[in-house]
Amino acid sequence: MRLIFLGPPGSGKGTQAKRIVESRGIVQLSTGDMLRAAVKAETEVGLKAKEIMDRGDLVPDEVVVGIIAERIEAADCANGFMLDGFPRTIAQAEAFDRVMAEKGLGLDAVILLDVDDAILLERIEKRARETGGERADDNAETLKKRLTVYHDQTKPLIGYYRDKNMLQTIDGTQTVDQVGAEIDAILDAAA
Repeated sequence: MRLIFLGPPGSGKGTQAKRIVESRGIVQLSTGDMLRAAVKAETEVGLKAKEIMDRGDLVPDEVVVGIIAERIEAADCANGFMLDGFPRTIAQAEAFDRVMAEKGLGLDAVILLDVDDAILLERIEKRARETGGERADDNAETLKKRLTVYHDQTKPLIGYYRDKNMLQTIDGTQTVDQVGAEIDAILDAAA
């Protein structure tokens, strides 16, 4: 099972990803974790990424895609993987499509957890009240900035994957269990 999770910050991707990892035995791949691991392992791509990050620059798409291309060949990805936070742009999606084609692989699902911005703001404010604001990103201002980035860069992926007839949209305002049940139905149908 190979899938991509899309959705705005606070939509529940992390919660659902954890559930899928536990129930389906597939690996959740985080680009940040992969970058750090590639740097630590001193792979060719990792060394290139380290040089860029040491300068304080953003790691370009080709390096990020290269790290993902290496990572999905690892033994723990044999049963599949789930990408959360990648791709973030159309250019990354197109590059990832090329990598997958070169490896003779395809995606089983692209799942969008759709939640209106106003509801996301309510969720973040509620979480901040419940946790005493212990998470630095649990505030309205940070969420608004993250949503702007999401709408500008990542939201166009919805149309990209819809045009490829790959997008499965779930109402992310439902309960965790209801969202999980819809995801399970999508994954069962794709298996």
